[in-house]
Amino acid sequence: MKPTSQPSLCVVIPAFNEGRSVGNVVGKVKEVYPHVVVVDDGSNDDTALQSRAAGAVVLSHILNRGQGAALKTGIDYALGAGAQIVVTFDSDGQHQVEDIAPMIAPILGGAADVALGSRFRSPESNVPPLRKFILKCGIVFTRLVSRIHVTDTHNGLRAFSRDAASRIEIRQDRMAHASEILDEIGRLKLRYCEVPVRVVYSDYAVKKGQRSSAAFRIIWDFLIGKWER
Repeated sequence: MKPTSQPSLCVVIPAFNEGRSVGNVVGKVKEVYPHVVVVDDGSNDDTALQSRAAGAVVLSHILNRGQGAALKTGIDYALGAGAQIVVTFDSDGQHQVEDIAPMIAPILGGAADVALGSRFRSPESNVPPLRKFILKCGIVFTRLVSRIHVTDTHNGLRAFSRDAASRIEIRQDRMAHASEILDEIGRLKLRYCEVPVRVVYSDYAVKKGQRSSAAFRIIWDFLIGKWER
């Protein structure tokens, strides 16, 4: 892939104790998309150092607040910097840079306000069986509660138009933000589409990932937040 200058596009990468992987992730993204922001969410390793060395703008939370809070910090910064499209991208190496182009295409073409990555629309994603079962349960939950029909509810690869990014409210600091974003898309009646993306489950990514039992906490946090909205 040839590098391209897209000053109106910003890639936001939330990171917590990802010093082992984030530098490589940032380096690959910056080969194509030069405007990369890493939000170091209170890490106690060298996440910030590795991110900065790879060329990212680094924003830091003093305390670990959660991925939702990190995304909000990064998206707010991107909008303040003038980004017309904001892409969210994981820091553990699961996402592929080549998937960003098809993610932003429907937004650039005016066909969607939000593009959501779906690992289940790509035959190349090697989803572990238990993780797949939990994610499938999340799909049913989202369709019942948020009335938005998607095939992947907790995929960190997303693309937002400037208008969508500025209107979606992320109030959930931790992992319930993923369900909250989908709920907001439905509430605001934003145009959305799903794009097949490849998610790679390396041993490192699986070890760092959310435990399956965390799904119950995510559901609880989301429902409480929805009730209070």
